[in-house]
Amino acid sequence: QVQLVESGGGLVQAGGSLRLSCAASSRRASFISLGWYRQAPGMEREVVASIIVNGATNDADSVKGRFTISRDNRDNAKITGHLQMNSLKPEDTAVYYCNAHDVTNDYWGKGTQVTVSS
Repeated sequence: QVQLVESGGGLVQAGGSLRLSCAASSRRASFISLGWYRQAPGMEREVVASIIVNGATNDADSVKGRFTISRDNRDNAKITGHLQMNSLKPEDTAVYYCNAHDVTNDYWGKGTQVTVSS
């Protein structure tokens, strides 16, 4: 009943750009927020950026000025979120996961690999 479908990701050289997208849809409830997390090998999953339904955003210090989160939504039960990643660094290499909250639950996408070569 809730679907998160991610797209984008891939291999890019340091200094390059990638754009991730996440299409989130629900038949039961409206989403309150949508965000991106990442997990590098051997590391904890960490938040990258998030956006709530009023458009307010929050970015991790490590990506400020380089990554931008945005969203398109016709209604709060169907949201497409984007993560524009510029000036990528090798340390940005990780699996990136889309996350969405409604009032009761937390939902996750399957993840998409981002690899930045030096």
